[in-house]
Amino acid sequence: MFTGIVETVGKVEEIRQDGSNVDFIISSSISDELKIDQSVSHNGVCMTVTKVAEGKHWVTAIDETMRKSVLGKLKVGSQVNLERCMKADGRFDGHIVQGHVDTTARVTEIKDENGSWLFGFELKEEGLVVEKGSICVNGISLTCFNVEKKYFSVAIIPYTFEHTNFNQLAVGSSVNIEFDIIGKYIHVIVNRK
Repeated sequence: MFTGIVETVGKVEEIRQDGSNVDFIISSSISDELKIDQSVSHNGVCMTVTKVAEGKHWVTAIDETMRKSVLGKLKVGSQVNLERCMKADGRFDGHIVQGHVDTTARVTEIKDENGSWLFGFELKEEGLVVEKGSICVNGISLTCFNVEKKYFSVAIIPYTFEHTNFNQLAVGSSVNIEFDIIGKYIHVIVNRK
């Protein structure tokens, strides 16, 4: 389990196809501290560390993960938001994030607000987004506003802009989206027949 508070940004060093799987080799300031079998969020996608060496770590994405996320758009040199899973004695600085991407969204607007940025996103399909509710975008816990059926906005403060890969996004960029787990459970219970 994660909280959506990005720990550092890593860099994709290599991408290898292995049958239907894709191996990513990532360098980061935390790579040497990771352990094999550890879960790490990569742009909001929970993946298992399979190897650690020389400031790099290896993770594998299966076909299902590649289809549900925007990992397939990563290239050598791409920046990736990284978060290790939460310790049992840690604080919830963000919200409950599983690292299980629900869908993707496209950046439709970026507005400089003279000290912060407004990012607008269009969802592929109607999602579980509520005004002032939590959402996870590329592994970052954020608050939604201007919510419509397939649209929402978030505000990005300078710290988040500088310390995540939000500064790499442009209009037309695709991002991973995970809806709030509590909202997902409530939705299932209310709509159960």
